[in-house]
Amino acid sequence: MDLKLTGKTGLITGASAGIGRAMAKGLAAEGVHLAITGRRQDKLEEVAGEIVADGGKKPVIIVQEAMAEEAPKNIAELSLAGLGHVDILINNAGGSRPFKLHTAEETWHEALTLNFTRHRQLTDLLIDQMMDNGWGRVINITGKSEPDGINGAFCAKAAMHSWAKGLSREVGKKGVTVNSIPPGRIMSDQILRNYTPEYRAWQSEHEIPMGRYGEPEDLAALAIFLCSPLAQYITGTVIPVDGGLRRYQF
Repeated sequence: MDLKLTGKTGLITGASAGIGRAMAKGLAAEGVHLAITGRRQDKLEEVAGEIVADGGKKPVIIVQEAMAEEAPKNIAELSLAGLGHVDILINNAGGSRPFKLHTAEETWHEALTLNFTRHRQLTDLLIDQMMDNGWGRVINITGKSEPDGINGAFCAKAAMHSWAKGLSREVGKKGVTVNSIPPGRIMSDQILRNYTPEYRAWQSEHEIPMGRYGEPEDLAALAIFLCSPLAQYITGTVIPVDGGLRRYQF
């Protein structure tokens, strides 16, 4: 299937590993010229090298700590300077933040800033040029809505879902779509750190209808489609990629 993405430009945050890396390689293979950002220059260089080796255009590399106050402005300016314009924005940076009942305010601030505020700020800096061009895609990689306890990232991702839905209603007539993808158990460094092989095997057998944890490419496939012109009538959605792990219908 021709996704009609050749010649588009895109920015992916948290692109150095896992889901971000898979989305970067997948979009580049479809002809998208990318800017990729993250904290680890060596890992970003690896991604860029793999993209070029596969025949893609060399990405613009932006090394940036997301928590820095100037991060959204720096990323937006460097992306626009390197690409000319940004058609596609994938807000992917973030991480789980499980909390105890009583958690310090600064800890809450970090979780909400990393997992929501920085994405909102970056989108705000790029959305006008998308609307001016009459075409744009915003994809948010979010989190589940069935928390087992207090998790600052899940609270932030709930805010992302609400914000993204509202934003989609503001920008749809300008040719811009906004969608969110909550990952289920997708293999990543974070999964390997937090869950033992024994627990992963048990959960795969007992809780995931597909019988396995997902790979980054499983989620990337949906993200890439949502970025394409073929997905022009899909906006304001929250579409999980979790192998059926969620237990509710909608």
